[in-house]
Amino acid sequence: MDQKILHRMLEPVIEKAMVPQRVALIFGARRVGKTILLENILKQVKGNVLLLNGDDADTLRLLEERSIANYRRLLHGVDVLAIDEAQQIPDIGHKLKLIVDTIQNIRVIATGSSSFDLLNQSGEPLVGRARQFLLTPFSQKEISQEENVLETRRALPDRLIYGAYPDVVKMENNTDRQNYLEQMAEGYLLKDILKLDGIRNSAGLVSLLKLIAHQVGREVSYDELGKQIGLSRNTVIRYLDLLSKVYIIYSLSGYSGNMRKEVTKSSKWYFYDNGILNVLTGNFKSAALRTDEEMGLLWENYMVSEVVKNSLNRDGLEKFYFWRTYDKKEIDLLAASPGGAIQAYEFKWGKKKPPVPKSFATAYPHATYHVINPNNYHEFLEL
Repeated sequence: MDQKILHRMLEPVIEKAMVPQRVALIFGARRVGKTILLENILKQVKGNVLLLNGDDADTLRLLEERSIANYRRLLHGVDVLAIDEAQQIPDIGHKLKLIVDTIQNIRVIATGSSSFDLLNQSGEPLVGRARQFLLTPFSQKEISQEENVLETRRALPDRLIYGAYPDVVKMENNTDRQNYLEQMAEGYLLKDILKLDGIRNSAGLVSLLKLIAHQVGREVSYDELGKQIGLSRNTVIRYLDLLSKVYIIYSLSGYSGNMRKEVTKSSKWYFYDNGILNVLTGNFKSAALRTDEEMGLLWENYMVSEVVKNSLNRDGLEKFYFWRTYDKKEIDLLAASPGGAIQAYEFKWGKKKPPVPKSFATAYPHATYHVINPNNYHEFLEL
């Protein structure tokens, strides 16, 4: 499967956001296809385009002098300034601010592999001048442009194990997929992690990430995590925040609404991609060789991430939570819209269809409850 022919759902959303005197910032982990997305967007835009790369020494020299005169010379006759790997450019935020404030009708689009790097450089100066977008590994909805429903069903067990990074999706066999993920984890993934600001215990951070992989979808105790790897609670929290900024993991907090018994102070952590989850646990066993409990956790991570990715891909405004009470009633995922609507999702690898918890139905009578399993997920994802 050629990733270049797969339309990224974010593409029209970003194109719409490219307006004069504004910056469109595309974040995302390494190897998710940011450069290809940028190239495809630039093919559609009207006007003269200047494409620069933050890894290129010539780009650094061109932008080094932060002056109106320099940028007017550089951007004379340019309608769209595009910068790939923008986080590599020192003081990029102030430079982009000066450009959009002084170059009339200029549109700017930039990519970066780490929100920590790029926002650290571009965040405050661009307040009110930038829109941020997160590109993830492929969603199944994107892959289904080149798959029919039968092919998608057959591919599901492998997707749960190897994930949906663009290079992984186009590979033909699982040995290549495993090798790719292992090399990426040792190279790009750890490279980004070890570059994070102020990391004094890189081994501890990697150990923490592996612990999270083994506890995916479960409520975590920061104190307990710290005890297992010799880190303080505050360091654990800080490291997890940094890991979320290189788009490996993300967290859900407990939903708090109308009930006193709701658990609100805990967090669950998930991976944007099942392949990265499995490479960190060191487990590439096929679905047929795994326990129901293992498959249930992989299924939950996969489906929670599919819901989150689909929201990101349409620039949705939903907020995501899990729901649990102190008497152990729980729901895997809640999506709360700004208008107050609640969608509740329970993800089951087996065929069981648990009823909505009575306490939830009583507290939130207008919420919609869904049980999603491998037999109906393609309908749920509108494939």
